Amino acid sequence: MISFSSELLQTWIISLLWPLTRVLGVIATAPIFSDRAIPNHIKLGFGLVLTLIIIPTLPPLPQFEIFSLQGLLMLVQQLVIGLAIGFSMRLVFAAVEIAGLLISMGMGLGFATFYDPHSQGQSTAISQLLMLLTMLIFLSLDGHLMVVSALVQSFVTMPVTMQGTGISPLKIVQWGEIIFSLGLLLALPAVTALLITNMALGILTRTAPQLNLFGIGFPVTLSIGLIVLAVSLQGMLQPLQHLIQEGINHMQQVAAITP
Repeated sequence: MISFSSELLQTWIISLLWPLTRVLGVIATAPIFSDRAIPNHIKLGFGLVLTLIIIPTLPPLPQFEIFSLQGLLMLVQQLVIGLAIGFSMRLVFAAVEIAGLLISMGMGLGFATFYDPHSQGQSTAISQLLMLLTMLIFLSLDGHLMVVSALVQSFVTMPVTMQGTGISPLKIVQWGEIIFSLGLLLALPAVTALLITNMALGILTRTAPQLNLFGIGFPVTLSIGLIVLAVSLQGMLQPLQHLIQEGINHMQQVAAITP
């Protein structure tokens, strides 16, 4: 008859629970993996399989009572590390969404927002278009594999110990600047063209007050915005590739910080 002691059972649970917490933290925030179109049980199953693959490569884990204060702190620590790795890559997609929002506001489509079930927030059509384009580029660059690689690397550079996460919050905050700076750079061609268009419409209204600005302004700005967006989409390919590569590099840097 096979019997299991409580110590052996706790060792098995610890060897699975703490690595699984870090893996699920990455899955909860990283692009593609955190998409709400993927059922939660699929995400959990993928995280469990990935954890079972990683466990044999890990050194012996510290032994704490699961329901003790040390066990709770260890659980929170692993969750923070996983969230930080996935969040570093999520900022790239946030920058692209900001770019789409700026273009939509200039075109007059700021009111044409709808509920996005994936992000559980309001989104515009231009933002969704750029997000889909970025997602395809991300997959073409094997970004999903890079996320898994950074996750596995983090268990070597930041092992499961009580010596701190080794993650600098300041570096993550500084990396968050791309949401505004690079988002504006992506939207700059369309925003510039729409600004010139609005200035021309303003001058036209002053010279010919009888013209109905609301009647001709919206179709003109909408048409100019769509034309500029169509022309600049091909030019956005290289900046988006560079932006995604920078996100991958930063994610690897976050995972490579030793405690």
